[in-house]
Amino acid sequence: MIFFFSGTGNSRYLAQRLGASLGEEVREMSFLAGPSALQVADSRVVWVFPVHSWGLPKLVVEFMARVSAPASSRHFMVCSCGDDIGLTHHQWRAIVRVRGWVPVGAYSVIMPNTYVLLPGFDVDTKEVEGEKLSRVPERIADISTRIQLGWEGDDVHPGALPGLKSKVFYPFFERFMQSPRPFRYNKSRCYGCGKCAAHCPVGNITLDGDRRPGWGGNCTMCLSCYHVCPVHAVEYGSRTKNKGQYLCPLR
Repeated sequence: MIFFFSGTGNSRYLAQRLGASLGEEVREMSFLAGPSALQVADSRVVWVFPVHSWGLPKLVVEFMARVSAPASSRHFMVCSCGDDIGLTHHQWRAIVRVRGWVPVGAYSVIMPNTYVLLPGFDVDTKEVEGEKLSRVPERIADISTRIQLGWEGDDVHPGALPGLKSKVFYPFFERFMQSPRPFRYNKSRCYGCGKCAAHCPVGNITLDGDRRPGWGGNCTMCLSCYHVCPVHAVEYGSRTKNKGQYLCPLR
C-alpha cells in the first residue's frame, strides 16, 4: 500500500511511479481522512509526502494516527523536498515506532521548490526546475529497487543545521504560520473558474454564488490553490506578490 499527500503534484507523481514499479495500490491521504480508523492489512506501507518547513505536513501526522496496520508491517518514507529535509525522517520514524510498526527505509527526492510565503522563498528558475526534474526518474527507480530489497536506513539530504530547522523553525511554523486567514482572491483577476476549490486536497475552499472562493479553517498550507490559479488571482496577503507558480509537469 502506498499512501500519498500532494499539493502541487510532486509527491503524487512519486507515488504513482512507485506504485507502478512496486505493483502497489496507491491511495491519497486527504480523501481518506475521517474520524474512524482505516484498516490496512498490507505488510508493506509506503508513505509519500512533501516536506513542510523541514517536517511532516500536519495532514500526514493526523492521517498516520488514524491508520491501523499490523504490528509486523514494514514502513517506508519517500518525501519530496526543494533542497533538504532537516530531521523529517527522524520525526517519521518516531511516529512509526509509537504506532508499533517497523520503520525500514527513508528516502528524499529533490524536486522543484513550491513554498513562496516568506521573503527569499520562491519557485525555482525554469533552468533549475528542469535540472531537478531530469534527475527524478532515475532517483525513483533507485528507491523502488531498494524498497523491493527491503534496504534499511536513511538515504536523505538533511542539509545544514538540520536540528535548528526541524526542532526550532518547524514547531514555530506549525504554531504560527498555518493560518488560512490571509488567503484572498484578486477581484480584478478572478473569473470564477473554481480550480482553486477543485484542487484543494482537503476541501477547504468553497465557492459563493458568483463562484468566488472562500477559505475555511482546515488548511494544510500546501499552496495548491495559489499555484493552480491560471490568472494568478489567489493571494496570501502581500506575501505572494511577484512570486512564481509551479505545478508538477511530470505524468
